[in-house]
Amino acid sequence: MPFDASSAPTAALAPQDRGEPEYGTDRSAVHPPEGYSGPFCRFCGSAPAANATVRGHQGFLVLMRFLKLRGPFCRDCGTAAVRTMTARSMWQGWWGVASMLINPFTMLSNLRAWTVLRRLPAPLPGAPGTPMPTGRPLWRRVEVLGLLLPVLVVGALVRTAGEEPDYPAVRYTPDRVGISSAPSRSAIGKDPAQAKAGDCAHNFGNTSRALVFVVDCGGKYADLKVVGRSSSTDPGACDAFPDSESRLVHEEGPTPYTLCLVALPKPSPTATPSLIA
Repeated sequence: MPFDASSAPTAALAPQDRGEPEYGTDRSAVHPPEGYSGPFCRFCGSAPAANATVRGHQGFLVLMRFLKLRGPFCRDCGTAAVRTMTARSMWQGWWGVASMLINPFTMLSNLRAWTVLRRLPAPLPGAPGTPMPTGRPLWRRVEVLGLLLPVLVVGALVRTAGEEPDYPAVRYTPDRVGISSAPSRSAIGKDPAQAKAGDCAHNFGNTSRALVFVVDCGGKYADLKVVGRSSSTDPGACDAFPDSESRLVHEEGPTPYTLCLVALPKPSPTATPSLIA
């Protein structure tokens, strides 16, 4: 139960009365300075103490908890509270949608409490309770590794934003995709599964619902040219063909493949000769 500062005794209890071992110093003879009226530590009753508030944060998806521990604290109890609450925030405070932004400010707010508490002298012996163990400094605790999480997230976002956009991939799934207004393969061309470098093609669908034919390079439908073919369907399958601008990826069946394509220039309209009178 937290110690009630208003009931703090003016006379110190002897160590043996508190069940504490003596270490060669009779701490019962040490009293708060004459005229000292508080505050006393809320947790152990020691003096001197200072008013401060230590905060912590926990986040999980859309749920958040805002933790708060009020003083007064003596130097040791305050140090223990700052280290414990901040250490927990280091690994429990990042796992919410908004917590990524809230948690850093929560931990930084403890610097104000720490600045006040660290200026206090050591607790005077003879208090009704024993000050909390201060524990290890934050930089020597395993929880400090939690600070790497936001660094890794930001690094991943920066790396993703800095990467060059991949070639747009056209997914070819003839069993599910079809456009009734498009001509049949038998009337205009052949299946792209037989395509090779140098062939021409045309997509009668779009980038999300493709219907691709291999067509005659001299025909009116030819607007794509195959510059390479790969048996891989990975995003980098066309890296070996620097001229390629888009990909046709076929992932179904026993022989998946990728066709690396480049757009053919549109023929310029035939100029009409001018008549000279």
